[in-house]
Amino acid sequence: MAAVRRKFGDEYQAVGPAGGGARRERQRFVDKNGRCNVQHGNLGGESSRYLSDLFTTLVDLKWRWNLLIFLLTYTVAWLVMASMWWGIAYLRGDLHRAHDDTYSPCVANVYNFPSAFLFFIETEATIGYGHRYITERCPEGIVLFLFQSLLGSIVDAFLIGCMFIKMSQPKKRAETLMFSRAAVVSQRDGKLCLMFRVGNLRNSHMVSAQIRCKLIKSRQTPEGEFLPLDQCELDVGFGTGADQLFLVSPLTICHEINSKSPFFCLSQRSLRSEQFEIVVILEGIVETTGMTCQARTSYTEDEVLWGHRFLPVMSLEDGFFRVDYSQFHATFEVPTPPYSVKEQEENLSLSSSLNSPVDNNKTRREKVCSLDCIDIAGEKNKLPFKLQKISSRKEDLPRRALRMSSSNTGKTCSTGDLLNIQEMSPISNGEDGDERIQLKALKMNAEA
Repeated sequence: MAAVRRKFGDEYQAVGPAGGGARRERQRFVDKNGRCNVQHGNLGGESSRYLSDLFTTLVDLKWRWNLLIFLLTYTVAWLVMASMWWGIAYLRGDLHRAHDDTYSPCVANVYNFPSAFLFFIETEATIGYGHRYITERCPEGIVLFLFQSLLGSIVDAFLIGCMFIKMSQPKKRAETLMFSRAAVVSQRDGKLCLMFRVGNLRNSHMVSAQIRCKLIKSRQTPEGEFLPLDQCELDVGFGTGADQLFLVSPLTICHEINSKSPFFCLSQRSLRSEQFEIVVILEGIVETTGMTCQARTSYTEDEVLWGHRFLPVMSLEDGFFRVDYSQFHATFEVPTPPYSVKEQEENLSLSSSLNSPVDNNKTRREKVCSLDCIDIAGEKNKLPFKLQKISSRKEDLPRRALRMSSSNTGKTCSTGDLLNIQEMSPISNGEDGDERIQLKALKMNAEA
């Protein structure tokens, strides 16, 4: 396991001259030009699968091998067919009696192998000079002529079709699709985002252009399994439709870093020690040919600039918009927090929790007071009707006394005034003795 981790996770190769100051760069999974650095080996008996799809195998070959196969196929076919015509003339004895005017050969004016080869070329290319021709007394020559025509049509269709598909492949269309040399990390609309730029150099459009991003990073699962070059999807607007591009001018592709992003814990400091690769895939239909084109590039951790933003390249001219591709890769620094999104959220939640205890205590006291009032009212409602009536009378008695005292002449501070209040507000015989006790207490307070 350690050997696998060392091979895939920490394998570096020196770039530049050897020495202590040489810059070391990690091996890329996808080059900047889109070529994948993957080689298949130890196929064993699986190599025969390539022959089952011979046409695709020929198309995938490099141009030098295609041209070599093209020339060898036609040369070998011509030599074999010329040899068959020469063999028929030899077996029939036409070579020895070629100059006999009374003899009717299979093919007129075929004396040797060069003349047989020329006859085949004239027939295959439908030139027909008229000097060499098949006579009606050669049935085997007629059969061979039919076989030659069928074989020639098959070879022409196979090889010419292969060369046509090879030439019309949209791989070269990807050469006019540009990606920025570096990706940037900065804030957009108050959110930390990873951004890069794409552009189309041709006036012809890419129909149904769509962009995708993959994060290539080795990791280890909680079970201890090491996954070399694990692929993770980066959201560049799949849910909102932002991944569908109208690529008539350079566009900045944005990946929002949030809790669902693999870069949720990435900060400016941790970026220096991370090892990852972002593979960008742009797909679309070439407007002129109708074939699907795919352009690829990648960004390593060294090509991600923290706290940068792309310079604008669009300008309004007289009646049109101009794109300045000289500023396509240019960036400038902007103020950006060096912390990860996770750290920012933790700091925000900590600051909010520090401001909330006072409000929580106040709310708690209000809740306790309201609960006490509810309990008192509930206990009062649970009393019998007669007791509730007595208690209400006890509460209203001081208020009635004060109200009636205010209706008389001013203040009542003597014992006689209190007696007058008692005479004016007599208590019914049905009331309890507690009300009399209340009046006696009032009298004693007044005397004091």
